[in-house]
This record gives sequence, structure tokens and C-alpha cells, in this order.
Amino acid sequence: MTAAVCVDVGSTYTKACLVDLAGGGLIARAEVPTTASTDVLSGLDAAVAQLPGPGELYVCSSAGGGLRLAVVGYEHLVTASAGHRAGLSAGAQVVHVAAGRLDGAAVAALRKSRPDVILLVGGTDGGDGEVLLHNAGRLATARLRRPVVVAGNAEVSPAAAARLTGRGIPVTVTGNVLPRIGVLEPGPARAAIREVFLRHVIGGKRLSRGPRFASLVRAATPDAVLAGVEVLADTTAGGVLVVDVGGATTDVYSALVPDAEEETGPRRDVAGTMWRLRTVEGDLGVAVSAPGTVAAAEAERLDPVDPGDPVALASAAATVAVRRHARGRALRDVRLVIGSGGVLRHGGGQRVLAAVLGDLAGGWAPPDRARRMIDSAYVLAAAGLLAADHPQAAAGLLNPW
Repeated sequence: MTAAVCVDVGSTYTKACLVDLAGGGLIARAEVPTTASTDVLSGLDAAVAQLPGPGELYVCSSAGGGLRLAVVGYEHLVTASAGHRAGLSAGAQVVHVAAGRLDGAAVAALRKSRPDVILLVGGTDGGDGEVLLHNAGRLATARLRRPVVVAGNAEVSPAAAARLTGRGIPVTVTGNVLPRIGVLEPGPARAAIREVFLRHVIGGKRLSRGPRFASLVRAATPDAVLAGVEVLADTTAGGVLVVDVGGATTDVYSALVPDAEEETGPRRDVAGTMWRLRTVEGDLGVAVSAPGTVAAAEAERLDPVDPGDPVALASAAATVAVRRHARGRALRDVRLVIGSGGVLRHGGGQRVLAAVLGDLAGGWAPPDRARRMIDSAYVLAAAGLLAADHPQAAAGLLNPW
């Protein structure tokens, strides 16, 4: 085929793009309400039918709440932190982080968070393995019946997995997220979480009556967007910051040029540095999470927010979310700032980005020479979906930026 159809099935809207695979140009796009209350395939098929031609189909989804992930690590500062970052990069909403040896209370708190998947980490390769084995045993006897991705000490990970599989729990063993102190390798865990999401979670959301939808979805939407941000950063060879304001959550993505001193020098983070990072704020949004946005703006000492003004809500949500993402992260040299989300795409984008980049009292240094763009055609997710199979088309789709 010479074209691809990229579809993002969101909680509220289903967006479809027809992309020219030869040149990477956007041919057409369509948007319809997501039909989650009946069958999401109805909305997906309706969006695709509005496009002027067929194409190879690529689908991502955040419908039904997306992917809920719990992280269980050795201790909070290093391995649990590394696991948290890896989970966010995989497009998950990290709903719980536990550290140390799990006891009854810790297992109860984990159960209460209702994760779809559990990421079990702990120990550098060749380091401590006792906590990882203990936690695998507690998860095995807890009867949570959730898929587990084991991404800890490589020497004991197989034994940890055996304790889980012995109780019938689906397990995927992958590379350690923190093989050495200061070395963060989220890629294998990110890929494993993606596969578990596709294999176990999408069908379990009961978004569609048959197996077709689960067979079509290739990634969680935030995972696809981060892949698109990575393509954009590689294409522009500069730092990129993206803020995506939704009704329930606000996601922030950044892709930075690696700094040698932070990578290997004395400023190195013991939990490693993620040069391509996503954070999600579940209390910030313009619809379901509007009360959380108003409260967070007050806590951050922003100007009072009118809850009836969607642009004011989006500005506050974006400002607070970027503050949380950026503190301790060097974003001054970012050269491209992109806004996304319905409010931004429908006229409020420049006001929202002005609020973010004019935030001089938030404990971070805003970029001072960045271009501002709005993802009005919603192509970041499409570029991410195409990145592996059609890298030139993915790059071409983002070329106008």
C-alpha cells in the first residue's frame, strides 16, 4: 500500500489520519466521538470511513482508562524510581509505587490501586536479589492475578519469575531497568509492557465484543506519542517539549540532547537519566479533572482559575503539569514547544503555551528561544505508530515542524 491509516481511539474522541507513505504527507483526517459505551469499533470504523482512501491500518488506544501500572521495587530512591520512569515511557499511568519487602499492608495497598500490569524491579545485575525474590513470592501468594513484567537483577529474575508462573500468573522477563547504578535502560521493559498491554489488557477492558479491536491495537496512545516525540527530536536534532491537555489527565513529554556530565560525570543521577521522558498528571484536566486543576493551581499560587473557562483550565493544567515535569530537568535549551489536546487545537493553543513559557515563578527555567507549535492535525501519535515500520514517512509527517 502507498498509504497508511493511523487511528487513535481516545476516551472521548477517535481520531483517524490518512498518511502518504511515500512522502510522509498528511492526506486527510477525521474525528468522531468514541463509542466506548457500545463498541469502540463502531467509532473506529466510522472515522476510517470518512477518509478518502484505504491504507494499512495502525491503531493506538487510551480508551477505558488506558494502561494502569503498579511498580514494585527494591527501594524508592533508585530502583523503584527507575521502574516508575520506565513505566511512564511505556505509556502507562503509574497508579502505585511500592518499595522494599512487601508485607500484608503493602499488598493490600497494591490491590487497592487496581493495576492492569505489575512491573517488578529491584537490584542491579549481580547485586542484591533477596528483595526481588521475596516480592515475587508475595505477589505469587496474593492472588492478584495480574500480568507481571520482571525487569530486575538479571541473575535472579528467572527464579523470581518461576515463583509467579508456579501460581499461574502470566510473567514476562526482560532486561534490568537499572543494570548498574546510574545506568537507566528502560527500552526492554517498555517493549515488554507494551506487549503485555496488547496481549492481556486491551481485551480485558471489554471495549469491543469481538477479538478484532484487540488485534488491531499496536500501542497505548501515550507510548505512540512518545515515539513520535522521539522521531521529532531525532529529526530536528534539538530539544522538544510537548504538553497534551485532556479532559482527565495532562501528559508532558520532553526529549533532550544528552549531556555528557549528567550521563557519566559527577552530576549523574543514581537512578539514571531519561533523555526522553513522559509524565502524566491524573489530577489535571479540563473536564473530569477540572476540580483537581483548580485545586492544583491554588496550591501552586497561580492566578484564580474560572472553572467555566476551558482555556483558563487548560492553561493552569499545562502550567502545573510542566512545573512537575521540569523541576530538576534542564529544559532551557529546548528549541521546540508543542501543544496538543482538544482545547489547544480548537483555538486556545497559543494562550496555553504563553502561560507555560511565561511561567517564571515555577521553580524551573522555561526555554527562552523556542518555537511554539500546535499539533492541530494530531499527527504525533500517527508518527509514533509509523516510526518502526515506516521511519521516513514518520519523519516526513513531522517535517513541517
